[in-house]
Amino acid sequence: MLEVAQVNFIGRKEELNTLEKEFRRDGSFVVIYGRRRIGKTTLIKEFIKDKQAFYFLATEEVESQSMKRLAGVVARVTGNSMLQRVTFTDWLDLFREIANYRPEEKKVLVIDEFPYLVKTNAAFPSILQNAWDEILKDSNVMLILCGSLISMMQKHALSHDSPLYGRRSAQIRLKPLPFTDLYAVQGQPFPQAVEQYSVTGGVPKYLEFFEPGEDLYRQIQEVVLSKNGFLYEEPNFLLKDEVQSANSYFSIIRAIADGNHKLGKIAGALGMETSSLTPYLSTLIDLDFLKKATPVTEKNPEKSRKGLYFISDNFIRFWFRYVYPYKGELELDNQQIVLDELEKDFIQKFVAFSYEDVCKDIFASPMPEQGGGLRALPHRILLAGWHQRRYGDRCDGGGSPEEAGIRWGMQVPQQAGGCDGLL
Repeated sequence: MLEVAQVNFIGRKEELNTLEKEFRRDGSFVVIYGRRRIGKTTLIKEFIKDKQAFYFLATEEVESQSMKRLAGVVARVTGNSMLQRVTFTDWLDLFREIANYRPEEKKVLVIDEFPYLVKTNAAFPSILQNAWDEILKDSNVMLILCGSLISMMQKHALSHDSPLYGRRSAQIRLKPLPFTDLYAVQGQPFPQAVEQYSVTGGVPKYLEFFEPGEDLYRQIQEVVLSKNGFLYEEPNFLLKDEVQSANSYFSIIRAIADGNHKLGKIAGALGMETSSLTPYLSTLIDLDFLKKATPVTEKNPEKSRKGLYFISDNFIRFWFRYVYPYKGELELDNQQIVLDELEKDFIQKFVAFSYEDVCKDIFASPMPEQGGGLRALPHRILLAGWHQRRYGDRCDGGGSPEEAGIRWGMQVPQQAGGCDGLL
């Protein structure tokens, strides 16, 4: 049985620096959001570990129970056990207790999974606005709102229509960890690190189930292909939290996974008009499921019709390539059919595609003398981009790693096409 590994805190230097700067200023109100499993709570706990902090994790429960649990948090932090025996009926009374505790000392109030409080009481953003303006802002309190439901965080904490609009002093949209941060601490050979990254991406929670140095296919079988595996239904959970008609979005992602990257081809594969498809694509981009890439020659990339759509998350791309098409067989515990597919083309047709993002991470990371963690890598790296023969649009004059047929530790032959800039 595969054991779940404990992953130490990795990277996030820029985010921690932002939080520390905010902590040193008056009236700091920070919004942190991003998809599930991305490490928001871990980041917050790393930040507050040496600070006076009230950490409250909201859940889907009635409002009175939420108040009772926050009262318990305040009682434990302040040492005032009487608060646990008080029945609070007004959020403002709880916030006053926090503000009045050691007024000369800087404190942090964290409300994690903020959207759950909004689901329980649609007026909670207005309540929090009042609490911030009248109680917390001038009481030596740093407020952090955190949430995994991206659409709700944008609507209720960031948008112009939210009562909280204009209150935040900073926002952090947490993204997956870059390959360079992971490779610097994993202690495994570069080829194996790239292969694992092509499945897990930089999602910290996923890394707990993939042990460096262990057989990758066996771990995939237990964690992803098994009906009892932690990641077997992961895309379902991620999408259904955010959208109402998950089936339509699944169909779009599947069409792109099948190699349809142009708007017209995606629409054709689904039998939809392009005008009807665009809102779905925009939503998937907002949720970090997809990304749109345009040739560098385009003067207005946002409005370009030459944009290509790709699955932005490595695991989602893996799932739609190797799990979704074989769900029927996997439900019958026939995992061998997927393992055979992995043996056939995992490196050449899947890992190679992720290799382009690895290259980008490496070139974008600072050198060791600039505070970065990576030294020269033991492999030569292809600078890759779209290829005119494959996609019909030249992006940066290079061939995609998928087309070039990269094999780790081998120089890509010149006849493969694409640019030949190698480290």
